Amino acid sequence: MDSAFLRDTDAVRTRSMRLTAPLLALATVLPALPAAAQTVTPLAEARLRYEHVEQDGLPQDSDAVTVRLRTGVQAAIGRFSGLVQAQGNLAILPDYFDGLHGPATLRPLIADPDSVAIYRAQVRYAAPGVVITAGRQVIQLDDERFVGAAAFRNNGQTFDAVRTEITAMPGLKADVSYVWSVRTVNGIEGRGARPTAIGGNTVLANLGWESPIGKVTGFAYLIDEDEAAVQGYRLSSQTYGGRLAGAQPLGTAKLAYQLSYARQSDYHRNPNKYAADYWLADLSLDLNGPKVGGGYEVLGAGRGASAGATYASFQTPFSAIFKFQGWADKLTTTPADGIRDAYASAGWGWKQIGTLKAVSLTAVYHRFDSDRLSRRYGDELNLLASAKLGKTTASLRYADYRADRLFTDTQKLWMQLDWAL
Repeated sequence: MDSAFLRDTDAVRTRSMRLTAPLLALATVLPALPAAAQTVTPLAEARLRYEHVEQDGLPQDSDAVTVRLRTGVQAAIGRFSGLVQAQGNLAILPDYFDGLHGPATLRPLIADPDSVAIYRAQVRYAAPGVVITAGRQVIQLDDERFVGAAAFRNNGQTFDAVRTEITAMPGLKADVSYVWSVRTVNGIEGRGARPTAIGGNTVLANLGWESPIGKVTGFAYLIDEDEAAVQGYRLSSQTYGGRLAGAQPLGTAKLAYQLSYARQSDYHRNPNKYAADYWLADLSLDLNGPKVGGGYEVLGAGRGASAGATYASFQTPFSAIFKFQGWADKLTTTPADGIRDAYASAGWGWKQIGTLKAVSLTAVYHRFDSDRLSRRYGDELNLLASAKLGKTTASLRYADYRADRLFTDTQKLWMQLDWAL
C-alpha cells in the first residue's frame, strides 16, 4: 500500500481522535450528573434506500440497497451543551461503484460507500445574543448553495470547526466559522481525490438582516482545500457576494423570490488564476395546493490567465450539491465553460390525505447550457412523490438526464424510507 496514503490516513485518524476523545468523555460524564441540573435527549434516525442507475457507455447498471443509521445523545447544563452522534452506512445490495472500490468503467457511481464514523461531536455555549459551537458539526448557510450538509448522501458532510453566531440586534445576525477540516461523503475509507477529510484553513462569514422585503445576506467564503490529492488545490477559492430571499402574500397565495450574485477567484495555493461570477433569479408561487416556479442560475466560466482550464470556473465544493442542477448529479463540478441552468417546476401539496401527512408531488425540468461558447449540455427531468406517516417519510424519486454535448444519457431511480426519533 502507498506510504503517502498510509501517512494521510494516520493523520486523519490522529486529528479525529484529538477532536472526539474529549467530546466522548463529555457525553459519558453528562448523563451521570444530577438529572435536575440538565437535559438529556437521545438521538436516533434511520434510512433505508434503493437506488438504481443506468448510464450510457457503461456495460452494467448500478443497484444499491443501503441502510444508514445515526445514534447519539445530546446533554445540556445551563448555557452549555454537548452532542455526540455516530453514523453507519451499510450496503445490503452492493452492485454499484461507490467511488472507492472496484473499477469506474463497469458500473455508474453511487457515492454511498460503507462507513462507520463519528458524524457529529460538538460542545456549545449559548447566551443571549451569542452562540459558540466547537467540534464536528453540521453547517448550513442560507439555501446551502455554497455551504451545506449534503444530506441526501448517506455519509453526509460535516465540518470540524469553531462557529460563532452573534445577534447584535433583532433581525441582524453575524455567523462566522473557522474550519480546519471537512468530513466528506466518502466515508472512513476515503482516499486520493475522494478523501475522508479535507484539511485547510477555511473561513465562512455570513451577515444577515431580516428586512421588510426579505432576508438580505452578505457573505465571504474563503475556502482552503489544502490537499494536493484533491484536484491539486484547484478547488481553493474566495467568494464574495450577496443574496435576497423573501416571500409576500398575494391574497390567499404566496409569492417567494430569491436573487443572488457572487464573484469568485483563486485563493491560497490554487495554481489557476481566474475570476468567475454567479447569478441566481428564482420565483415560486404557492396557491395553497398547486405550486409553480422557475429560475435561472449561472455558474460562470472563468476569466483571466487560466481561462478555459479545468476548475477555472465557478465551483461550489462545500454545497449541498444534490439540491441543485438536477438530481442526476451530472454537474457536481462546474465545467471549464461554466453552466447556465434554466429551470421550471410544478407540483401539488396536501397537508393530509387520510393518515398520510405532508403529501406532495413535484416535477422539475432543467435546460443546461454553457456560459461560454453557447454549447448545449443537455436536459433533465426530475420527478418526486413523498408523504409522511407518523415518524416515517417515504419518497419515490426519478431523474432522467438527456445529454447533448456533455456527458451521456443517465437515468436514476430512488425508493427511500426515513425515520427519526
